[in-house]
Amino acid sequence: MSATATSTPPPAAPKVSGGKGGRVRLSFPVILLIIAGALLALSAVRVITGAEDITSSGQISTALAMAVPIGLAGLGGLWAERAGVVNIGLEGMMILGTFFGAWAGWQTNPWIGVLAGVLGGMLGGLLHAVATVTFGVDHIISGIAINILALGFTTYLAKLWFNTGEALEKGGSPKQSPPADSIADITVPGLSDGLKSIEDHGWFFVSDLAGILAGLVTDVSLLTIVAVLLFVGTFVVLWKSAFGLRLRSCGENPIAAESLGVNVYKYKYIAVIVSGGMAGLGGAFLSLVTSHIYNEGQTGGRGYIGLAAMIFGNWRPGGLAMGAGLFGYADALQLRNGGESVHALLLLLVVVLIVLAVWKLYRKSYLQGAISGVIGLAVLAWYLGTDVVPTEFVAATPYVVTLLVLSLSAQRLRMPKADGMRYRKGQGK
Repeated sequence: MSATATSTPPPAAPKVSGGKGGRVRLSFPVILLIIAGALLALSAVRVITGAEDITSSGQISTALAMAVPIGLAGLGGLWAERAGVVNIGLEGMMILGTFFGAWAGWQTNPWIGVLAGVLGGMLGGLLHAVATVTFGVDHIISGIAINILALGFTTYLAKLWFNTGEALEKGGSPKQSPPADSIADITVPGLSDGLKSIEDHGWFFVSDLAGILAGLVTDVSLLTIVAVLLFVGTFVVLWKSAFGLRLRSCGENPIAAESLGVNVYKYKYIAVIVSGGMAGLGGAFLSLVTSHIYNEGQTGGRGYIGLAAMIFGNWRPGGLAMGAGLFGYADALQLRNGGESVHALLLLLVVVLIVLAVWKLYRKSYLQGAISGVIGLAVLAWYLGTDVVPTEFVAATPYVVTLLVLSLSAQRLRMPKADGMRYRKGQGK
């Protein structure tokens, strides 16, 4: 890795910040209006198309379970990139979390498995920090290398540990671990039943809102609650503490931070190791909550989707949570009668694209407006000419949504100024 860094070093961190800080962030009332508008649109689509599952409690409960690992991976990316380190290796760190979480969970108990998954991810984060912070390796190259190494390492260990003796007797195989015990989940009995009763009436908006709330208070894993607390804790630590201010200064202008006495190396190491731990926790969630086993390839690119959710959220926990929820919802569609639901949501996509086209034309972005309008009309023709979406497209729904959302939100993004740039102590002198 040092040879790579010597031959083609990444660009050095900037000596001055300069420039404006990007667009003003959306206020909380505006975000609530956006959420309310999205819910109204979903309710209208449900009534028009008859696709009752798109706002059902079962769909929302599944979406929440799918969103947690994506959100944790994105939270890991947020920690690293706020300190100026791009972490493409989130996928590999999730893989380490799935493997070690399932292995320790089977051998002992699921909470020990959670700890093992976090430690596995932190190991990947430490390797990434050594490569990028100490040796100055290009962040993308290091992250890709970690993804490849994690996959190969866990594939080898799975054949070694899950394909012999007791593991085989309990359901193990070269690509799968024996099942671990379940982590407890909770339901708010009275509230859950009452909301489901309102959901069953099929009322416009009210039943949809009840279905969504019921999905959020029914069979919620304790690890999901831990994930929610980590989002809140991340906001408090990074935006409401002196430690967080120093860490974020390393991602904005490390030379200025150094001049104020901040140990930039230390903060970058802490951020990247925490990043790996968050991704490892997301992997442990997949193997201990979603499926109760390690299965080769079960991350399914969720580390990359988590990175996309972080970018969609503009490198902030609140936006990241919304992005993870959106991608989790898309991921859940393919698990629950996806063809009918995805077909119904094509109508919503048509409305979004037409509104976008009108907005772009109003802003005199004629080419983008025309492209959005043409795509919107093509999707409308697809919706009118079919009754169900092919299975192959349903399986690709999370990835299509990822590309679509990033393309729509690209113009409002503002990454940390020194993100991905090499830093060397004393380079500002």
